[in-house]
Amino acid sequence: MAVIRIKNLLIPTIIGFNPEERNNLQDVKINLEIEVDISGALVTDHQDEIYNYKTITKSIVSFVSASNYNLLEKLTNEVLQLIMADKRVLRAKVEIDKPGALRFSESVSVELEAKR
Repeated sequence: MAVIRIKNLLIPTIIGFNPEERNNLQDVKINLEIEVDISGALVTDHQDEIYNYKTITKSIVSFVSASNYNLLEKLTNEVLQLIMADKRVLRAKVEIDKPGALRFSESVSVELEAKR
């Protein structure tokens, strides 16, 4: 097994339910942990045997930048479901931070995890 970690993806999106949040893009910071079986790749050293983290990252960036959610929880769940759609993923954890969401706080985050 391998754990792939993608750290601090910064993506502008519409997130929140206040009027200023509905009209202005805000950056969200995404951290991912994806567990996959790479035993085939360790034997063959061939790219067809791996889970392509560049591909899933591009999909997440495209999805999140086009999304328009009220709740950080909903956005986090949708990103998790996008990752879990690939049957090779055994476990995934998604944490999405919303910087500046609370006064006196650096950020607020929601973390969700799924397993097969």
